[in-house]
Amino acid sequence: MIHLLLAIIYLAFISLGLPDAVLGAAWPSIYPQFGVPVSYMGVVSMIIAFGTVVSSLQSDRLIRALGTGKVTAISVGMTAAALFGFSISSAFWQLCLWAVPYGLGAGSVDAALNNYVALHYKSRHMSWLHCMWGIGAASGPAIMGWVLTGGQSWQNGYRIVSLLQAALTVLLLLTLPLWKRPAAAQDAAGSAPLTLRQVVHIPGAKEIMICFFCYSAVEQTTGLWASSYLTLCRGVSAETAASFASLFYLGITAGRAVCGFLTLKFSDARMIRMGLGFIAAGVLALALPGPQWLALAGFVLVGLGCAPIYPSIIHSTPEHFGAARSQAMIGVQMASAYVGTCLMPPLFGLIANHISAALLPVWLLALLGLMTWMHEQLNRRAVPHTA
Repeated sequence: MIHLLLAIIYLAFISLGLPDAVLGAAWPSIYPQFGVPVSYMGVVSMIIAFGTVVSSLQSDRLIRALGTGKVTAISVGMTAAALFGFSISSAFWQLCLWAVPYGLGAGSVDAALNNYVALHYKSRHMSWLHCMWGIGAASGPAIMGWVLTGGQSWQNGYRIVSLLQAALTVLLLLTLPLWKRPAAAQDAAGSAPLTLRQVVHIPGAKEIMICFFCYSAVEQTTGLWASSYLTLCRGVSAETAASFASLFYLGITAGRAVCGFLTLKFSDARMIRMGLGFIAAGVLALALPGPQWLALAGFVLVGLGCAPIYPSIIHSTPEHFGAARSQAMIGVQMASAYVGTCLMPPLFGLIANHISAALLPVWLLALLGLMTWMHEQLNRRAVPHTA
């Protein structure tokens, strides 16, 4: 039963990743149709991220009331409905409206599943769990690219992704009894939830929050703007760029599959440092002038670098802060990540709109520097816990 539950959690993470990069892949086709500036993609992503911040901060309360299984099923169902709403939208304001349930559907389930795996499974399972997210994230833009290159509309691409999400929702509903046995006790266990103020004052909390902010900003900005960067700065057609942008998420996915084995030899801290180095190499490849393949290689390297960072930081949370604090800490970490998602891609959108999208490597390098510094500060300040 426990192994079957882990398989269900993997599928849930595929559903989390599936729609994440679709907006970026479709946007070169969306904004001319709706007559809005290219930077308006940041508005939609900001609304989605705001919803995830709200639901992430409420995750502990929701899970105690409903249980992890029901929260997961409801969240995936909300996402499916929102994606179908995207597929029938005929104006920009309608995208903004459907972005609300899209965002609310993601936060609680993300925090709940990450904490459950961090507490009950080895680091390799955390890497493979997020590898499943990468499969979903890589599949989304690949589906959209296939639809666009086939001469169909971007609305059809969203409709296909919505149907896949709906199928996963049905599967989660059918398997709800699996969650009651191993997970119910975890849902109800632990001391009273910590307030946000209490969490922030834990040694190392500020550093890990900034780490997540920067990581999410790097990942989301790269994922959302890869297609536009290739189109505007490297001369790649919009249809081809939608497919090529999936290389970034393929890099994350392949990297996490390999990282699951590397965690048998390397600690979480060393895995994170390794990832930071790969991101630096990828940003350098993006910054250098040259043929299109160099930019494509850069996106793959950035994806490979992102691969170990998120799961390794999550998995190390109980060790840094203790099992009793881990759900509260991970909820706040998720919220910090979503704030980065909410603020930073739209800010880069303004830069791309008013200055140049060619500044993407500079933007990523600045975030990478801050993330590296905060990670080293975290390792010095956080107090290790064994329980």
